[in-house]
Amino acid sequence: MAGALSNTQTTPELPIPEDQRLGRGSLTMAWWGICSAMFYLVVAAALAMGYGTLNALIGLVLSVLSYGVINAVIARHAIASGLSVAQFSQVLFGRSGAALATLIFSATAIYYSVFEGSVMAVALHRYLPGLELHAAFLVVVAYSVLLIFGNAMRWLDKLNGVLLPFYLLGLVAAVAMAIGEYGYSSAWLSLAPKGGPVAHGWWNCFTYFMGVWVLMMYTWDYARFGKPGDSTYHARFNFGMPFYTVAFLLNGLVGIFLAATIPTEGGLSEVSVVLAIIQLIGLGGLLFVWISQTRINTGNFFLAATNLQAFCSHFGLRRVPYVAWALLTGALVYLLMLLDVFSYILQALAYQSLFIVGWVAITLAHLLGTRSVRYRLHPPPAFRARGLLAWLLSAAAGIALQLSGNADLATAAAPAAFVVAFLVYRAAPLLLRRNQLQGDLG
Repeated sequence: MAGALSNTQTTPELPIPEDQRLGRGSLTMAWWGICSAMFYLVVAAALAMGYGTLNALIGLVLSVLSYGVINAVIARHAIASGLSVAQFSQVLFGRSGAALATLIFSATAIYYSVFEGSVMAVALHRYLPGLELHAAFLVVVAYSVLLIFGNAMRWLDKLNGVLLPFYLLGLVAAVAMAIGEYGYSSAWLSLAPKGGPVAHGWWNCFTYFMGVWVLMMYTWDYARFGKPGDSTYHARFNFGMPFYTVAFLLNGLVGIFLAATIPTEGGLSEVSVVLAIIQLIGLGGLLFVWISQTRINTGNFFLAATNLQAFCSHFGLRRVPYVAWALLTGALVYLLMLLDVFSYILQALAYQSLFIVGWVAITLAHLLGTRSVRYRLHPPPAFRARGLLAWLLSAAAGIALQLSGNADLATAAAPAAFVVAFLVYRAAPLLLRRNQLQGDLG
């Protein structure tokens, strides 16, 4: 694995050689660190409160199904090709066009690093009041960066393999102690806003999770480390529905229950849930939060750094070592934590998610329309009009709906971006051939 990671860090234009791939157990443990974010608990609870528990659960189940199906396709092709998101994006958009994909991927991973790292820092600060918040930020960023040095994917495998059972035990302990402290009530199954459950609220819940389709990019960059012989296992289990059943549905059920059972001050947020858990369990709660946030944030930092490296390689910085990009990623995360720019980050994520949904749609359209998994990357053209046209038109359609001022139209922004990107990418060759034919006849 050391050689594979070295290839990724020093010559990002090369695919991962098949003799340097991870075994199925190692890649499973590395990937399943992504399933333990507090984000999943809180989002499910917020959706249940905003649209009703039943609508939230329907949205979660539909998300599990859609994520599982899409990522099964993505995982198979990433394993077969050995390419990263940065490399495969050159196939879709050209050498310069792919730079936008790596920039969006890196920025999104940095934003999530800020969110999840801040949750851990706030937990440390609350448990140890003598530790100033800015110092807690620094502690979290420092150890997160250290964890992605060296053979990062192998280290993620070992770290997450050890921490996964403790995370699951932590979920059980949080539920058990909440029942012990506040008693059990079935009210969590019927949460709803003041006016009652929202009609078609399941659609709002489902489309909300389209905003996290960056996990499709995460899947690609992890799956490329898989062995071709394990492709079916990874497509069906590791990156498929079983993973999202745990990440979305299990975490979502626990989040809804805890939000309905544990009183929280100042409304529901990641921080309020974390503080409630620490107040309920004490040191055990702090350890649970550390386990959950460390598991996912090592992946966030790793993907942010590798895609930042890929983006900057377009500007003559290919020889800068990976360690420098890891340190720069840590510095950017720490700066964003200090600036307290969460509201701006949320706005940026809302628009970036439309580009990510478009990337996923174009990727599927391409993969479903070709049997080849061997791509010639040298020399790639600067731009590929077909992919860029589909991508920009889909983003424009989504942004227009987002800015429409109509809540129903805004909810349709991500699905519209997906449909436009998929259809334009598939139809572009026909349109180009028709225009060429008309030109010849004229």
